[in-house]
Amino acid sequence: MNLLERTKHLCNIHNIKPARSKGQNFLIKEGIYDEIIKVAQLKKDDVVLEVGPGLGFLTEKLTKQVKKVVAVELDDKLVGVLVKRLKEQGIENVEVVNENILEIFNYLRSRQMKQGGQLSISNKVPIFNFQTSNYKVVANLPYNITSVFLRKFLSTENKPDIMVLMLQKEVAERIIAKPGKMSLLAVSVQFYAKPEILQYVLANNFWPKPEVDSAIVKLKIRNDKSKVHPMKSRQAGILPKAKLFYGVNEKKFFRLVKIGFSSRRKMLKNNLANGYHILQLEAGKRLNKAGFNLKARAQELSVEDWKRLLDVWDS
Repeated sequence: MNLLERTKHLCNIHNIKPARSKGQNFLIKEGIYDEIIKVAQLKKDDVVLEVGPGLGFLTEKLTKQVKKVVAVELDDKLVGVLVKRLKEQGIENVEVVNENILEIFNYLRSRQMKQGGQLSISNKVPIFNFQTSNYKVVANLPYNITSVFLRKFLSTENKPDIMVLMLQKEVAERIIAKPGKMSLLAVSVQFYAKPEILQYVLANNFWPKPEVDSAIVKLKIRNDKSKVHPMKSRQAGILPKAKLFYGVNEKKFFRLVKIGFSSRRKMLKNNLANGYHILQLEAGKRLNKAGFNLKARAQELSVEDWKRLLDVWDS
């Protein structure tokens, strides 16, 4: 049987009805799975976090390349099928977690910060803690969690080494946008990573066929190893410092960017004046000092432009 036939067969015998609300459109092209594996540059000692493994076709391929796969799947039925298939094939280097990846992230983050607070989710948390360990993310990501997933995993202290994701084409193109078409999402991703679209994937490569095309996106993470880890600082009795990324205060940077994008139809000068409760004249002076035209709009600024503006704004 080809991959489409195998997918339909598994869904039929396990009474699985793919739900569009959960982003359950199964990839049915073997070659595309192989391309995802190839571009992830996997090594035998790697640990991979896979989100939304579905029936496990990508999971199987990952297990042959790496030390361990942590496969996080929300759907109970799919988890049952995945566990059964892995067991039948004698695959043991997979930790299957039946949970919402975003809730796991929030729980681990809370536990790390509070050092032993009460469990807020089930006991199905992964033994492998991606808050403290080195890992890569390889996933056919459910499209309805893309923005939140990227924001959480890119801004966490312990970022993945690399991400290779199947994303909705429109979202992928927003992420790699250039000045003139920038968005809050583009700035947020490009601040932490270098994104690249490697291949477009047409809708007919999935079953059921979605309404949109997709793209394989590679995010090379900008890991700043020079900063002081807040947890280690507290444990060592050092006063907490502002969270920096390559010398940039993240909180101040994203406050500036969010205010700048608060109203896309308005000029940047107006948004900044309103958001910071200052006169437009003052906002204009700061823009001029940073080297920007008074008629500039948020979508015209690159990440480096925002950093330059922050230097002036914060001085």
